[in-house]
Amino acid sequence: MERGNFGSKIGIILATAGSAVGLGNVWRFPFMTGQNGGAAFIILYFACIFLLGIPGMVSEFIIGRRAQSNAYRAYGKMGGRWWRFVGILGILTSTIILGFYAVVAGWCLQYLFSSVAGYINGDAAYVQQYFQSFSSDPLKPCLWAVAFVLITHFVVVRGVQKGIERASKILMPLLLLLLIVIVIASCLLPGAMEGVRFLLLPDFTKVTHSVLLEALGQAFFSLSLGTACLCTYASYFSRQTNLVRSAAQIALLDTIIAILAGLMIFPAAFSVGVNPDSGPSLIFITLPNVFQQAFSTMPTIGYIIGILFYALLVFAALTSTISMHEIGTAFFHEELHLARPKAAWILTIVCSVLAIFCSLSVGAVGEIQLFGMSLMDFCDFLTAQVMLPAGALLTSIMLGWFVTRRTVRDEFTNGNIVNQSLFPVWRFCVRYIVPLCILLIFLHQFGVI
Repeated sequence: MERGNFGSKIGIILATAGSAVGLGNVWRFPFMTGQNGGAAFIILYFACIFLLGIPGMVSEFIIGRRAQSNAYRAYGKMGGRWWRFVGILGILTSTIILGFYAVVAGWCLQYLFSSVAGYINGDAAYVQQYFQSFSSDPLKPCLWAVAFVLITHFVVVRGVQKGIERASKILMPLLLLLLIVIVIASCLLPGAMEGVRFLLLPDFTKVTHSVLLEALGQAFFSLSLGTACLCTYASYFSRQTNLVRSAAQIALLDTIIAILAGLMIFPAAFSVGVNPDSGPSLIFITLPNVFQQAFSTMPTIGYIIGILFYALLVFAALTSTISMHEIGTAFFHEELHLARPKAAWILTIVCSVLAIFCSLSVGAVGEIQLFGMSLMDFCDFLTAQVMLPAGALLTSIMLGWFVTRRTVRDEFTNGNIVNQSLFPVWRFCVRYIVPLCILLIFLHQFGVI
């Protein structure tokens, strides 16, 4: 079966970076940076990117490009039939994430349309009531979530070059442009520099072992490690792609976008005396109020900024959902020998059903629970705290200890052409540093340390 491939180096970088850039960059990274020492946290984060992020990315790149197949088959080719389980784990993880992620992405899409229509205007109480009323509606959030899955479907179904790569070349530059425009507008507000200082001035008194573990966790989750996304995208890389350089460029772009998101949020928040919180309330309740207050003397500018902000969120979400959808689509396409459209429809239907139940569990039907959590919160917990770290840990163990050194070296160096001096350093990280970091993340998430 003929497989697609990325057509250019910039396509590789933008598509793979798009898989990492998502809604978490907009609210989680800025909040964690501000609460954990500002630039001190960013310095720790960069260190964790080099120790965990880039070695982990290169590991998945090696598996995907070597096998030139979906994650299930790729892990089997590299490690043997029993290691196919890790590929299946990654496919399941990405499918579950897409199911509940589509709910929040659907909220963003609805808020974009509401912003254009001018519905999200009013005082703080009105904005809060608007979100509560919408999110508890039994029908609207479900429809918007399914709509977002369908938008994702129609990108993925067009294939690698005509669908994923072409969409990434449009969405990622637009995302960067919108971020820069909002950052400039935010930083020109009165008192905005307090927010910039809060974000970027290092406060090493806040750095503790817990902050270090938070930086480790952020580096891990921000780069989509453990979802099989990087492995799947790497299966479309050419043999000439420099894996280490690509991983470094993707990590740098992902970090730049996260820092820009902080420069978008904190200056505006400090300008009106609001300390942003984290999670959905930040982007659906707090920030609409912040933008309205900050641009109260220029309502037209505030209106435009609100629209641009939610357009930014939609683009960030879409670049992530495209990559998650492709993982399962590639599996069904290659393992069941289905035409790509049919394979994509299987995943679209599964994720749409899951999205509907997740949406209802945090809205109209709160009784949909597992282990005392809403279905959406349970899916988030299961993937973030169990499945993602487990997948990344098993990947590093397989590549570091079970695949022959010669095979790994040949792929890492493109046949002894590039990065030969970096190979021993990378292999040491994969065998010892990466498993240790992931183990620490595991223990920290479950409160052991």
